[in-house]
Amino acid sequence: MNRGNMPSAPNYTNAALVMGLVNLLWVFMVIWAQLGLLAVIATGYVLDKLISRIARTR
Repeated sequence: MNRGNMPSAPNYTNAALVMGLVNLLWVFMVIWAQLGLLAVIATGYVLDKLISRIARTR
């Protein structure tokens, strides 16, 4: 196989980000339906703190 003729890999970053948002929204809706809005707010706050912690370590 000739390595010089390989096309570049497609960039799926936008698709992955959109699907991540869709998944986050439906999970929030399930939490809201089961536990209420305060649980969704608490979950969002915890996720924000975890993402901030990961960003600080990098």
